[in-house]
Amino acid sequence: MKKTNASILIIDDQEDILFASKVYLKKYFENIYTLNNPKNIVELLAKNTIDVVLLDMNYRIGFEDGREGLYLLKEIKTLSPKTVVILMTAFGKVETAVEGLKSGAFDYILKPWENTKLLESVKQAVDKARKEQKKMKSPEIADDFFIGNSEIIKKAYSLADKVAKTDANVLILGENGTGKFVLAHHIYSQSERKTQPFVNVDLGALNSNIFESELFGYAKGAFTDAKTDTPGRFEMAQNGTIFLDEIGNVPLHLQSKLLQVIQTKTVTRLGETKPRPLNVRIITATNLNLKLEVADKNFREDLYYRINTMEIVLPPLRERIEDKIPLAEYLLEKISEKYGRSQIIFDKKVLEQIEKHAWNGNIREMENKIERAVILCENNKITVSDLDLEQITEYENLDDIQLSSVEKATVEKALLKHNNNISKTAEELGLSRGSLYRRLEKYNISTN
Repeated sequence: MKKTNASILIIDDQEDILFASKVYLKKYFENIYTLNNPKNIVELLAKNTIDVVLLDMNYRIGFEDGREGLYLLKEIKTLSPKTVVILMTAFGKVETAVEGLKSGAFDYILKPWENTKLLESVKQAVDKARKEQKKMKSPEIADDFFIGNSEIIKKAYSLADKVAKTDANVLILGENGTGKFVLAHHIYSQSERKTQPFVNVDLGALNSNIFESELFGYAKGAFTDAKTDTPGRFEMAQNGTIFLDEIGNVPLHLQSKLLQVIQTKTVTRLGETKPRPLNVRIITATNLNLKLEVADKNFREDLYYRINTMEIVLPPLRERIEDKIPLAEYLLEKISEKYGRSQIIFDKKVLEQIEKHAWNGNIREMENKIERAVILCENNKITVSDLDLEQITEYENLDDIQLSSVEKATVEKALLKHNNNISKTAEELGLSRGSLYRRLEKYNISTN
């Protein structure tokens, strides 16, 4: 039997699973790699072209919620977008695996698995990887995304097109779900660096304990488990572009280290003393008001000016009224194709509701609602109940209401929803805890 010329990576902390899966899959595929420590993913992906990754979702004893697997999934998709990921999870953890599918995983299998199921899943993933590789090699295929016709969004993209041709650092501001990543990648794709790497780093999801090693890399022996010299994200973006998302969430004591790299255009790996030169274009983004964060001493002023050569503000969807229905129709077409249901349409009443709804979660909220509706709808028509939007508040029908009244009502509603939990409320509103406390004081809102 002829083997398929493909490279498969299996990541699991159980040696018996690594051994069994390698022996079985070796019969069908040319190259099988195994890792029992997920920290070595970066090095392996840097040295090898991997078609498919079989990724376990839990590694530390006592942490079995699958969050490690979801984090590693994002890492892999960032480092090697063409690599297809299959999640491995125990029975009873399917919900987390489904969340992984929404985050870009191709499939999941339950442990212990049936060999035939495993083989079939990997074969399909290899086919998917081949298609992705072919697509990435085709220069005529452009990024498919929705901009819109509202003046406010066209102005933002016009500014992006102008700055894209330069090497200026760009700061993108906007609420959660307004498309900051899409705009950052658009700037990259229009730049002179478009044939070089684009490295996306979600600083909000990066634990402060591994901040330096992930961004700046480390030398062999720099700390426990540092068994090989490993480049950081900045080095991976050499000659290309690095996108630092949620930069407003970087702790104050780590901001100085980031500033040093940006100022000197060099990076020093942990465990080394000699700086390495960098040629990297930097794009950053945040949903916070950095001017307020600087005023409150939560963000360094010198770092703010370093990353803010050009500032682009993405408007919330509620300010793009004429874009709501076209965006919804674009998303419906995209999601319907994903699920193989190309004939789905919106009921007329749904379009009216889409236009009136505030969409406080912006594009991300709309995409999630429409995806749910596509799954649930019958007779290829999405109804009001399928879309499942909350009732329109009394403020959405008033033209002359003051902005402060709307903001106060929004904060109170979010507090009620989360039982006065400050952290969860701040997260939903896209605010820092400090910013939320200022609004509580401003509007005399009690959390007792």
